Amino acid sequence: MEKVEKILKNSKYRYYEKKIEEAEKDREFCRHDIKHCIDVARLTLLLSYDENVPLDRELVYGAALLHDIGRAESCADHRQRGAKLCVPILIECGYSKEEAEEIASVIKSHGSPPSEDEKSFRSLFYRADKLSRNCFACAAEKDCYWESDKKNMTLVM
Repeated sequence: MEKVEKILKNSKYRYYEKKIEEAEKDREFCRHDIKHCIDVARLTLLLSYDENVPLDRELVYGAALLHDIGRAESCADHRQRGAKLCVPILIECGYSKEEAEEIASVIKSHGSPPSEDEKSFRSLFYRADKLSRNCFACAAEKDCYWESDKKNMTLVM
């Protein structure tokens, strides 16, 4: 996964990740770190295999690594900001314009629930992002701002 390796070494990506890390250093809830990103990628691919929705690994990992970078500038609209910030990084790392736009679209919509029967990159990614949170094992779960129906209170896969 040559393009993914380039993202990990990209100076802009590393800058944004460092800003997020600094902003979340005292956060007791789920962090938006590399572990979360890798979990989202792996869960997206597992869902794609289980549901027979073929996805390109480079696109999945590219989206996962970059899906929260907008948090470096703003938590409130991090999806929209991330969709804009990711495109130059993706192009620098060898993704085509079309691939970068597809990833940006997934990033922009990763907070919007898909329809129940939707089987797409976007829908699998949305679900994986939510499934990546192990609320059932979190010491801070009772203080979490997530609505109860969004919390993962059982191991689901």
